[in-house]
Amino acid sequence: MGLAVEKLTNNQQTVLELLEKSKEPLKAYAILFDIQKKGIKAPLQVYRALDKLIEIGKVHKIESKNSYIACKHKNCDSSTSTSFLICETCDQVTELKKNNLSAYFTKQSEQANFKYAKHNLEIYGTCKNCKKKH
Repeated sequence: MGLAVEKLTNNQQTVLELLEKSKEPLKAYAILFDIQKKGIKAPLQVYRALDKLIEIGKVHKIESKNSYIACKHKNCDSSTSTSFLICETCDQVTELKKNNLSAYFTKQSEQANFKYAKHNLEIYGTCKNCKKKH
């Protein structure tokens, strides 16, 4: 018995498709600008769609850039604890899919008498394509 696939609204589907086609993270207003011709006119519509897509693990927010990317991992459950490698040259974002990071942070937190809840890790550097160019 498989998991029930959540049916996306038209707005959610439109936003997700745009993010899936994008080569880099997009800000909400860039999303709105690109999809206004498809009937989405208000920023609130974009933010609602993004919130739901994040909740179901289809989209992740890059906090430091206040932008969004589509998740490339099937059945992603990282709606709260995310880790990314971000190229400072081309803005390429790679999601780290290592479940041991949460375990590591939990252990470190317990040693400091702190209760770990979630994390958003953004690691900046240079991707392999940009390293080759320089």
